[in-house]
Amino acid sequence: MGMMKHIREEFEVIRERDPAIKSPMEVLLYPTFHVMLSYRRAHRLYEKGHFFMARLISQRAARKTGIEIHPGAQIGKGFFIDHGSGVIIGETTVIGDNVTLYQGVTLGGTGKETGKRHPTIGDNVMISAGAKVIGSFTVGENSKIGAGSVVIGEVPPNCTVVGVPGRIVKRDNVKIPRSDMDQVHLPDPVKEDITVLQHENTELVNRVTELERTVRVLASGNTAAES
Repeated sequence: MGMMKHIREEFEVIRERDPAIKSPMEVLLYPTFHVMLSYRRAHRLYEKGHFFMARLISQRAARKTGIEIHPGAQIGKGFFIDHGSGVIIGETTVIGDNVTLYQGVTLGGTGKETGKRHPTIGDNVMISAGAKVIGSFTVGENSKIGAGSVVIGEVPPNCTVVGVPGRIVKRDNVKIPRSDMDQVHLPDPVKEDITVLQHENTELVNRVTELERTVRVLASGNTAAES
């Protein structure tokens, strides 16, 4: 009965989250569908102390899907991995409800800590393709991590983070990532910095031009006085 419940839940999450689906049967082809069913089984075994069997199930799923989820990770409801190849989720990762990951995402540790060494991901977070979230800290609810970003520190709720290292470029975003799956139209901090520098440079050029004009006028006045 529990397995049927998980199957229905995963089925509905994929249908809701991916606009590419044209027929219900396509859900059965999704790597996230199969890996999450395997993860739920492996996680139950892990919690009971059957560590080898849990890892065996998770490693078989990783070989089949390209998605590696350690059975010790804690994952909430409504979790979705789009495409999925190259996704890695570490042992002490904690993931809230309605979280979306894209291909190539790593939720990892630095390799130096013991105990809790992987990130905690809040509800409704979206982590775009190729992003790396490394370390034991929290990514707050409703936040978005841009594609290719490397996040190595705390992210407050309702933020947008982009860049290497990750930088907060938008805060208190009222949109919830579950209903806003746009990975592309995120702020570009480098472009914004360049725009500011261009504006400041234009002001400096105008100021220098004014000073040169003033010097010429003063020089002309002195020459006339001498004559």
